Amino acid sequence: MGLKETLSQKIMDFRPRTQKLVKEFGKIKIDEVTIDQCIGGARDIRSLVTDISYLDPQEGIRFRGKTIPETFDALPKAAGSNYPTVESFWYFLLTGDVPTQAQTDEVVAEFKTRQVVPEYVFKAVRAMPADSHPMVMLSAGLLLMQKDSKFAGFYNSGKFNKNTAWEYVYEDATDIVARLPILSAFIYNLKYRGDKQIAIDPSLDMGANFAHMIGQSETYKDVARMYFILHSDHESGNVSAHTTHLVHSALSDPYYAYSAGLNGLAGPLHGLANQEVLDWTIKFQEEYCAGVEPTKELITKALWDTLNKGQVIPGYGHAVLRKTDPRYMAQREFCIATPGLNEDPLFKLVAMIFEVAPGVLTEHGKTKNPWPNVDAQSGVIQYYYGLKEYAFYTVLFGIGRALGCMANITWDRGLGYALERPKSVTTAMLEKWAAEGGRNLA
Repeated sequence: MGLKETLSQKIMDFRPRTQKLVKEFGKIKIDEVTIDQCIGGARDIRSLVTDISYLDPQEGIRFRGKTIPETFDALPKAAGSNYPTVESFWYFLLTGDVPTQAQTDEVVAEFKTRQVVPEYVFKAVRAMPADSHPMVMLSAGLLLMQKDSKFAGFYNSGKFNKNTAWEYVYEDATDIVARLPILSAFIYNLKYRGDKQIAIDPSLDMGANFAHMIGQSETYKDVARMYFILHSDHESGNVSAHTTHLVHSALSDPYYAYSAGLNGLAGPLHGLANQEVLDWTIKFQEEYCAGVEPTKELITKALWDTLNKGQVIPGYGHAVLRKTDPRYMAQREFCIATPGLNEDPLFKLVAMIFEVAPGVLTEHGKTKNPWPNVDAQSGVIQYYYGLKEYAFYTVLFGIGRALGCMANITWDRGLGYALERPKSVTTAMLEKWAAEGGRNLA
């Protein structure tokens, strides 16, 4: 049974669970909302549902119930690699089942039939101002493909049926996941390699083909596989995932929805953070470690100098996590195991900061989570392999995040989730309830 057929059965089996919860238990309270949550970005309010991933403050991310090491161990590996293919992970995100090698091969073959980006998209992106940000090019290029949306076609056909709508979201979602690496490679070559384009290699899986198309080394194929999987999903509350879910809840098709999600990802408080961390690390290296080996004593003094100037240590802290981000550790382990990279001066500096910064930040006392997040490590790997164009890093993030966003909205339609429409209150109402010690719910 193929991926779509397996997913169809999963959705049919799952629907009664959500229907029963709404019908029989819909009024059961699961949380309370405070004024600081209301004003502070709805932080920690439990009001989104996803079974794709869950972020535990102490344990970190679980994809379909599996930790990152468990996920990497369980999935079929790419030929000659210790890392799984992105295609096997796509199957796993959608179904919760670990695919066999045969099932993985089917998805690899399916992606190859879907990965061809229409020529008009390349022409339109090439016509954009040369100094356009690569994320603008990616978002615009994706939106240009909207005319091919199978979901939009189904909705406009006059035969729309909410029970089968997910099938057309699945078609669009799989097209988007397969095409984004091709479009992204085109943008990289256009902006940073003199428009020297490299054709698709039909023999390669998605991650390996992306590495091939941007002229990268053999080792970078594993970087791409690892990076796209690690950045795929982080619950539904982050800006890119939530934006995609919100826009699609209006039955906007996946092209509209993920283009909006990419625009949220481009923000400095979300996907842009990785390039800001790398920029800070390089400047830190130039100021404190020029020509010298980083030692604990040197880095400790330098970090205190940084904090005493009123500056932060980028890449440390997380909105939810209260321990080292497992995504950081996965990339750190890759660096340690990779000859050359494990001796890179920038990686050695990042490794030493990892040893020192949590203690310094804990003593400083103003950081809830003194441990590194994913951004503290990811830029260093890209920089080592020659991707020194910071502005492109969020595009890499966008390729990976598409996996989670597209899997989530496929299930949103499969389970018929409603239009998202929270209720607002006024500041005067909050002030009244504050004076009264709370809102009278009677």
